[in-house]
Amino acid sequence: MKTLEELKAIREKMQSQVSMRAEDHNHIRVVVGMATCGIASGARPVLTRLSTLVQEKNLTDKISVTQTGCIGLCQYEPIVEVMEPGKQKITYIKMTPEKAEEVLERHLVGGHVVENYTLSGADIK
Repeated sequence: MKTLEELKAIREKMQSQVSMRAEDHNHIRVVVGMATCGIASGARPVLTRLSTLVQEKNLTDKISVTQTGCIGLCQYEPIVEVMEPGKQKITYIKMTPEKAEEVLERHLVGGHVVENYTLSGADIK
């Protein structure tokens, strides 16, 4: 268990990183819907995979992965939204950890939207 002083130091460090990210206009934001419907559909492993990959690939200075509550499209959960400065938001639906890894490689690193996983490109039935 960490001491109170260690926890305060971690908090201060993380708050400074968050404030730096907010000012960085070149930062890509990746948001995973983690409301009850998202969690029940498997959003937690998606969030974990994205966060782990961003850290392992040393992309934390370019990409932030966060969670949010209800995105409002429960039937398409798990949902991942990608917000790049100066570009339209991309909404990926029915995500899995494997699809999330592909999105990270092809879209976030490679710059090519994975149309088959987007709200507009998926074969929705």
